[in-house]
Amino acid sequence: MRVVSLVPSATESLLHWGVVPVACTRFCCQPELDHVGGTKDPDLDAIVALRPDLVVMCEEENLLAHHELLVEAGIETFTFRIDCVDDVAPQLAALAGRIEVGVAGVAPGSGNPGDLSDAGNPGDLAVPARSAPRARAFVPIWRRPWMTLSGSTYGSSLLAAAGIDNVYADAASRYPEVDLDAVRARRPDVVLAPTEPYPFAERHLDELAWVAPARLVDGQDLFWWGVRTPAAMRRLRESLAEVVRSSG
Repeated sequence: MRVVSLVPSATESLLHWGVVPVACTRFCCQPELDHVGGTKDPDLDAIVALRPDLVVMCEEENLLAHHELLVEAGIETFTFRIDCVDDVAPQLAALAGRIEVGVAGVAPGSGNPGDLSDAGNPGDLAVPARSAPRARAFVPIWRRPWMTLSGSTYGSSLLAAAGIDNVYADAASRYPEVDLDAVRARRPDVVLAPTEPYPFAERHLDELAWVAPARLVDGQDLFWWGVRTPAAMRRLRESLAEVVRSSG
């Protein structure tokens, strides 16, 4: 099938399955593929001209207006909605069925999630029991203004699986604006600064350390769901194990 992917996570998963998109976004980290704009500003005319069999989108990363325009142009779409770790396997299976490929020998449409990139035991995706040692973290995702993520997001769910509780899990909006005084008042054990979407780096850690001890985490592991999810979860668990132990 001729597939256009407007979602970096989906592009990575498709390539892992051996399905090479005819085009993707400039954020997909695939310079060898043709690009059709960004996730929020795709070149819809270029996409239609490619005559794809399917355009892969995501409710979180793409705009409803663009989805509607593609549908009006007669383009078939598949739209992900990923709110937590538990959403990943069934939605990958649904996409595999839609593009009619068997994943790791699994028949399309079987409902099996197929290859989750060295997933191992499905229990690897389970959130640890609440009685286990846990840490409380503030996770900035933007600066000027400061923004964070709520508990209704994939990133927060993945951290929970690594033994990290999000201090803004109770936020009413998915990505609330915050100020550092209010963050400090919530008494996080650690600040986890991801390398994307805002490119946090070592130079930002002193500023964030006023809230709590700060460290960098891989933004792709934290926010890119898909075939990388199990391995990303293990990497996060390993890299944050010391934080969890010290707070427990």
